[in-house]
Amino acid sequence: MATLKGKTLFVTGGSRGIGLAIALRAARDGANIAIAAKTTTPQPKLEGTIYTAADAIRAAGGKALPLVCDIRDEAQVIAAIDQTVKEFGGIDICVNNASAISLTDSQRTEMKRFDLMIGINTRGTFMVSKYCIPHLKKSENPHIMMLSPPLDMKTKWFEHSTAYTMAKFGMSMCVLGLAGELKRAGIAVNALWPRTPIATAAVGNLLGGEMVIRSSRTPEILADAAHVIFSKPSREFTGHFCIDDKVLYDSGVRDFEHYRVDKSVDLLPDFFVPDDDVPPPGVKVGALPSLGSVQH
Repeated sequence: MATLKGKTLFVTGGSRGIGLAIALRAARDGANIAIAAKTTTPQPKLEGTIYTAADAIRAAGGKALPLVCDIRDEAQVIAAIDQTVKEFGGIDICVNNASAISLTDSQRTEMKRFDLMIGINTRGTFMVSKYCIPHLKKSENPHIMMLSPPLDMKTKWFEHSTAYTMAKFGMSMCVLGLAGELKRAGIAVNALWPRTPIATAAVGNLLGGEMVIRSSRTPEILADAAHVIFSKPSREFTGHFCIDDKVLYDSGVRDFEHYRVDKSVDLLPDFFVPDDDVPPPGVKVGALPSLGSVQH
C-alpha cells in the first residue's frame, strides 16, 4: 500500500473525532500534520485540544504542528497555512473537516447559528482550500478532501434542517467546482462521507446519545478510507463523492465488522446517503430515522 511518509497534511477541526483519526492514520506512515482548530482547553462535553491531538500524532509516529485557528477568520487562516509551509516546507493534502451542526428548522435556527454554520462549513472550506491551493500546486500528488455528503437534492434532507443542509451541501459544491477548476493543475478534490453515523462527541451530544453511538461505526473507517483516497494519483481520481465503506471495498477490504461500536446492535444509516447507494456485500444497514426525531 502507498505511504504518506513525509507528506504534509493541513487538517481543520482535528482536535478530536474524525479529523484526529485521519491525522493519526497519516501519522502512522510518518506524515507531518498541522492541526488547525480553536480548542486550546478541554471542554466539558468535548474531549481533546490541539495540543493533546499533537501529542497523539507524535506518539503515532508523525510530526505535529498545533495551530490556533478560527477558519472563519481570513488572517488566521493565512497565518496558519504560512506557519505550516514554514515548518514543513509545503502542503500536500488539505483536509476540510471542521464543521458546525444544528439540526433545527427555520423557526428554531437563530441567525447567529446560521451564520456559524455557513461561516465554518461553506465559507471556511472555500477559504482554507483557496489559500492552500498555491502550495498544493507544488506537490507531486496534491489532494483536497471535504468531509461532506453527495449532492442528493431531495426535500427530505432539507425540510427539517434547511440551514445545516445548505451549509454541508455548500462544502460539497466546493468539491464540484474546485475539482473542475483544478483538474488541469493536477489537484484532486473529493468528498468523503460515512454510510453510518460515526461515534464522535458531536453524535453523542446532538444526535441521540448512547443508542445512536452503539449503532455507529468508529472514526477509523473514515480515516482508512481517506488514506486510500490520498494514496490515489491526483490526476486520475478527482471530483468524486465517496462513501467510506465503498472506498474500502474497492481497495480490497471485505471485513467491516471491526469498525462497529456494538456488533449486537443494527447499524443506522447516516443522513444524506442517497437511497440508491447500495452498501458493499455483507453490510446491512437499518432504516433512516427522521431528521425531525433528532432535533431536540
